[in-house]
Amino acid sequence: MINDVIRDAEGRMKKSIEALRQHLSTIRTGRASPALVEHMQVEAWGSTMPLNQLAGITTPDARMIMIQPYDKTTLKAIEKAIQNSDLGINPSNDGVVIRLALPPLTEERRRTLTKQVKGHVEEGKVAVRNLRREAVDAIKKLEHDKQISENDQRRAQERLQELTDRYIRDLEQIGVAKEAEVMEV
Repeated sequence: MINDVIRDAEGRMKKSIEALRQHLSTIRTGRASPALVEHMQVEAWGSTMPLNQLAGITTPDARMIMIQPYDKTTLKAIEKAIQNSDLGINPSNDGVVIRLALPPLTEERRRTLTKQVKGHVEEGKVAVRNLRREAVDAIKKLEHDKQISENDQRRAQERLQELTDRYIRDLEQIGVAKEAEVMEV
């Protein structure tokens, strides 16, 4: 019973870390990356779809993203989605492909992005702590229902705290790495 609760909490903590990694991959750094646009939602054929289902996305060099639609009729919709996004980049359309030239980040923009990274890391930490709290509550309920002893409860809470500390350290390391990537000129 205790192991099930701890295993469930650990699995959900891993998902929190993956969610943070995925979210941070969409934050722009000085280098072009398909992850910046691949999950962008585009209105095409009467429905909303992620860009990576409508086009091939490549990075021919460190400052350029090239988007080649599978169907040329979606070119305008893709261009509109990019203009409406928070990337702050004007797409260049030659009728066949869309090119996104990424200008170098200013120092002020880098600081803003670093603050965003810190905010997302903090959200991840809160999520992990909430998962710990839920697991502790479940263990306390087991002890209250006399399914486990008080000593088992205490040991389980210690194991949960160790897990939580480990995942919070992982979140912090991911955040520090992303901050360094953003600040890299």
